[in-house]
Amino acid sequence: MKNYTDIIIAPVVTEKSAYAAEKNVYTFKVAKSANKIEIKKAIEAAFGVKVEKVNTLNTKAKDKRVGKYTGKTKTYKKAIVTLKDGEKIEL
Repeated sequence: MKNYTDIIIAPVVTEKSAYAAEKNVYTFKVAKSANKIEIKKAIEAAFGVKVEKVNTLNTKAKDKRVGKYTGKTKTYKKAIVTLKDGEKIEL
């Protein structure tokens, strides 16, 4: 297994993810090359919790404008991790 710091980039902190965290569902930005098994092992090693399920998705770039200049936001892979009952992560 790769080092978990190579797999987990950052937690995704939004209103939607904050509400989901109350139900033991956490969202993380992860490496594009990571698969579900690697993500599960990395979360368990980093936070010392038991993971029940991992869902992943690749975000799409959105168009952004600043004045007359146009561009796109960066794409990244997002992992939605469900923990077993009684487990919790402090972010």
